[in-house]
Amino acid sequence: MTHVVVAGAGQAGASVVAKLRSDGFDGQITLIGAEPVPPYQRPPLSKAYLLGEMAEERLYLRPQTYYEDNDIVLRLNTRVVAIDPAAKQVTLNDDTQLAYDDLVLTLGAHPRTLPAEIGGMLDGVFAVRDLADADAMAPAFAAGKHVLIIGGGYIGLEAAAVASKLGLQVTLVEMADRILQRVAAPETSDYFRALHREHGVDIREGVGLDHLIGDDHVTGAKLTDGTELQIDFAIVGVGINPASILADSAGLAVANGIVTDSHGRSSHPHIWAAGDCATCLFEGAQVRLESVGNAIDQAEAVAKNIMGADAPYQPKPWFWSDQYDCKLQIAGLNIGYTDVYIRPGGAPGVQSNWYYKGASLIAVDAMNDPRNYMIGKRLIEAGRSPDPAAIMDPATDMKALLKP
Repeated sequence: MTHVVVAGAGQAGASVVAKLRSDGFDGQITLIGAEPVPPYQRPPLSKAYLLGEMAEERLYLRPQTYYEDNDIVLRLNTRVVAIDPAAKQVTLNDDTQLAYDDLVLTLGAHPRTLPAEIGGMLDGVFAVRDLADADAMAPAFAAGKHVLIIGGGYIGLEAAAVASKLGLQVTLVEMADRILQRVAAPETSDYFRALHREHGVDIREGVGLDHLIGDDHVTGAKLTDGTELQIDFAIVGVGINPASILADSAGLAVANGIVTDSHGRSSHPHIWAAGDCATCLFEGAQVRLESVGNAIDQAEAVAKNIMGADAPYQPKPWFWSDQYDCKLQIAGLNIGYTDVYIRPGGAPGVQSNWYYKGASLIAVDAMNDPRNYMIGKRLIEAGRSPDPAAIMDPATDMKALLKP
């Protein structure tokens, strides 16, 4: 009987096994997860779950009985520690070997951490990546406490929003010139800077962390501009690294993630990869898309191709972030943009920023503007680029832009 082993029980791993079964795969499936709980949603960890608005069971993508009912072997508290592509087997952390016909790597990513020499190992220094991280930091979120957030990307800003809503004093430092510099235009940075400052967050841009202060538990921080702060805890949100060490050790091609072809296959014909640990082909380039949407879509494409579909994966990038009462929705990839055009939404807090590369529309950031997000997404996927003057004109019937 054909055996598919899936290493990594996150969104991508869960999507692979579910798609295999729903499409009629009748072979053996083993899903291996390092955590003690079944696959769950990660985005709510830094939002609703941390706020106490979502119970743990509601995070689960499917009840544990789903795996039993669908004859999927779910091995929790288990990690793959080595891959032997020639023998087509993996070694687990209990030293047992498991043979496979096809192996899918859905190992996700690891948060970047602070070096120990600047206080990264002190108690009270947290990352936000998995359920254990969220559970560990939750007791620190008490009104009146002072939290330092290091990094002004989406994870840092989401954590800042939760802390502010819970009544904490929040200082956020971003070493770059502006928050969201790596992922968004200045116009989007301006929107979220203003939003956080309205909620009392002290945002300091162009300022990094020199070192944290404390013996066992963090008690303070010295910033690169010489400022010293007294803090109760710190959250590190300085990006993630793809979990590709295992693949690299097995001799697979790795470059900012496990390199896959248009079908999701790695450099070895019987090893596939999907989600945050993997790259994919997008407009002729290898990119890594850190999003739930890509994890699901790429994983389902891999499942189909394991079953012989021979169908290229065509990414349709989309992302989102929730901060306070603002829902940011992003369509497309803004890599290489040359111009940004703002469309005001006609109500406070409603706005969309449209990215063009020359004459081509390539991405949209929509803040509390789901209608224009959907219009932008459909335009991008259809390869259509309206005149920017029409985008900026409040009188434009945006839906009419979709007509042939």
